[in-house]
Amino acid sequence: MKALVWHGKEDIRCDTVSDPTIEEPRDAIIKVTSCAICGSDLHLFHNLIPAMLPGDIMGHETMGEVVEVGSEAARTLKKGDRVVIPFTIYCGECEQCRRQNFSLCQRTNRKKELGEKVFGHATGGLFGYTHLTGGYPGGQAEYLRVPFADTTHIKVPEGIPDEKLLFLSDILPTGWHAAQQCDIEAGDTVAVWGCGPVGQMAIRSALLLGAEQVVAIDRLGDRLSMAAAAGAVTIDFERESVIGRLDELTDGQGPQKCIDAVGTESHVSFGQPDTLYDRAKQMMLMENDRPHALREMIYVCRPGGTLSVVGVYTGLVDKLPLGIAMNKGLTWRMAQAHVPRWTPELLRLIEEDQLDPSFVITHIADLDQGPAMYMAFRDKQDSCIKVVLKP
Repeated sequence: MKALVWHGKEDIRCDTVSDPTIEEPRDAIIKVTSCAICGSDLHLFHNLIPAMLPGDIMGHETMGEVVEVGSEAARTLKKGDRVVIPFTIYCGECEQCRRQNFSLCQRTNRKKELGEKVFGHATGGLFGYTHLTGGYPGGQAEYLRVPFADTTHIKVPEGIPDEKLLFLSDILPTGWHAAQQCDIEAGDTVAVWGCGPVGQMAIRSALLLGAEQVVAIDRLGDRLSMAAAAGAVTIDFERESVIGRLDELTDGQGPQKCIDAVGTESHVSFGQPDTLYDRAKQMMLMENDRPHALREMIYVCRPGGTLSVVGVYTGLVDKLPLGIAMNKGLTWRMAQAHVPRWTPELLRLIEEDQLDPSFVITHIADLDQGPAMYMAFRDKQDSCIKVVLKP
């Protein structure tokens, strides 16, 4: 089969690799009908997250048709079922799964010792996302082996196009999770840093969950226009002061809820002192992440407010103003999204036409165009916001 394969930093190729096979009774094989490139895939593309190996298959936003099932997976799946595959692999039985903390599943990380060495305690398995999370082949391919498939799937109805359903795999529940972590109340202002695909979903989720005002912060006109179309107030941080504008919009009080949909690769003006500091520390291998957005959130958040972090961070950050956060009494909530916790509500919203996630798609291409699409997504060429690939 064809698959997008990692060969090193900024080197993704469309290779011919072995077809997946059933390895365990809970496995299933799906024929991929649609997959997507995620912003967090760029962290792997840039080799910012450790434990990628040449030959690893990329991708964790995937859907398709079941073509083979293991003996235990047959309890819930059959050939021909149409499914979306969550990026989190979960057993459904361990303590964390019983608590609905599905991205922290205690059984699905098959490289558990490596995860424990780096994280202290291993997290759950993820598709196509380094050997720290199991080293599982990803879904940017013609076929995908799904371990723990009897639980790790979302059955979806016929008659709804892939483009409306595919993002149930990651960016839609991640954006919804970001807003849910805020415990939004009537009258709240929710500020969202980063208007990429996850940020766009977080903006719409916050509005659906009752925020009085959502403020979207980015520097790219196409992303800001997309956020404004949802009803957000926008701030272009290259043209305006984020702190000044948020003060204006909240009568000097600051937003009650702040969402980080940026993560490790924060891009801000080189005139910002902390940006210069982070870049220098990264070059000297003394810091992993560039947490400008996180620092700004801490500074502007209203005392007693909440910071919701769903942007992916990779390791160590420096000069984080923890004292400010402590003295302001800020609540921190963060996680890889627990996808199945939110699936029933999100699928209902899609089926009832209250939510159409396909608005974020700007490019659809064949799988063999994937390497070029990675470059276009990285460089934001041709107003590229979200790429869907068709194997």
